[in-house]
Amino acid sequence: MKKFFFLFTITGALSWIGFSSCNSENENSSAATTESTDAPLTGQSGVKDDESQPNVVGVAVGSKDHTTLVAAVKAAELVDALSNAGPFTVFAPTNAAFDLLPKGTVDDLLKPENKAKLQAILQHHVMTSALDASFFQDGQTMGMVDGTNVTFHIKDGATYIDGAKILGSVRASNGWVHVVDAVVVPPSK
Repeated sequence: MKKFFFLFTITGALSWIGFSSCNSENENSSAATTESTDAPLTGQSGVKDDESQPNVVGVAVGSKDHTTLVAAVKAAELVDALSNAGPFTVFAPTNAAFDLLPKGTVDDLLKPENKAKLQAILQHHVMTSALDASFFQDGQTMGMVDGTNVTFHIKDGATYIDGAKILGSVRASNGWVHVVDAVVVPPSK
């Protein structure tokens, strides 16, 4: 009986040391967790990667012809959503395309109180699939992220989405960016 009690005491002491050691590690990891949660949180857009192919947002950010689109995506708080794995097909109006809108339209849409309207317009430029421009056929109707449809047409070898001409395409890590010469306006609801 003495051997059993002695073994129990040693085992108990080792358990206590192990528990005490784990407890102190938990305190340290708790402190580390507290410190790391004090840092500003970012979504997928906060991931820094200078080696991989850019995502659809990175493609737009890297284009001097899409500064208005980038400002709109930021104002609509869609940067993280479009930085995710996707896949996405984005029809990206150029700055010149935004300039074709009635004067003051863009400035009005960028106001915080119009965020929902801006999101709806931008989501009308996005599909949740990665489609090369050669995929689209004349008369083809497809759904957009905003829940409405667009129609594609082929004229003289060029592809159009609801009247906006695709000027060029760039493959991104999470889909395709098709540069368009007009803002694709969603249908009135």
